[in-house]
Amino acid sequence: MERFITKKIKCEYAIWLFPVIGFVVGVLLCGWSYVCTACGFSQICFAMVGAVIPVIVTGGIHMEGFVNTVHALHSRGKKEKKQELLKDSYVNAFAVLAAICFFLLYMAGLTLIWKENQLKLLGLCFIISRTLDGMSLVWFLPAKKEGMLNSYASMRHKGTVRVVLVVLLALEFAAAVLIHPLIGTVMALAAMWVWTYYYYMSKNQFGGITEELAGFFLGLCELSSVLVLGFLGRVM
Repeated sequence: MERFITKKIKCEYAIWLFPVIGFVVGVLLCGWSYVCTACGFSQICFAMVGAVIPVIVTGGIHMEGFVNTVHALHSRGKKEKKQELLKDSYVNAFAVLAAICFFLLYMAGLTLIWKENQLKLLGLCFIISRTLDGMSLVWFLPAKKEGMLNSYASMRHKGTVRVVLVVLLALEFAAAVLIHPLIGTVMALAAMWVWTYYYYMSKNQFGGITEELAGFFLGLCELSSVLVLGFLGRVM
């Protein structure tokens, strides 16, 4: 029983750490931008290194989930077969191409981010994505009845965690709008669209969320924010 309770408490603490990790990634990216400006490095240099910073901080877990999810989605198997493919170390050529396209688009967006308000929103987007990721753990049903995600879904204080995360997300969205009304609003809407897509895709294709699908969501959410910040910021 003590181990069970301890495990629940650790799950709750882990969810609070999600936005903190996003904050660290955002600070490092903004810091790298200032280093590039001070040293006269090109925007391409900022984009190429900047695309790798989230991978270094997280160990590439989200990208592993992205690649495995793309591989599973493009198999023609049933839900159970797709769940097995998420754990498969082998990936098909389409998944590799998707990862290449992901980083090319990511770097393209970063090359267009250099304004002060863009950098502030860039740092904020990583906190938003991980707050939404934490919300999915306490709102969405897991694909399997065992494992770490099921522990999140059945934690004792799930209602409190939901309220805190919703309030935190509302504050993050308000901060985004204050930084830049139009770009901040579009970035928030894009993040919520990806979150909604994540819910229906995981439910229909896999029967619920998994750790790999959570990584897939993080990658798509952050990519959407980077592209919005880059291209909208460029024309405004």
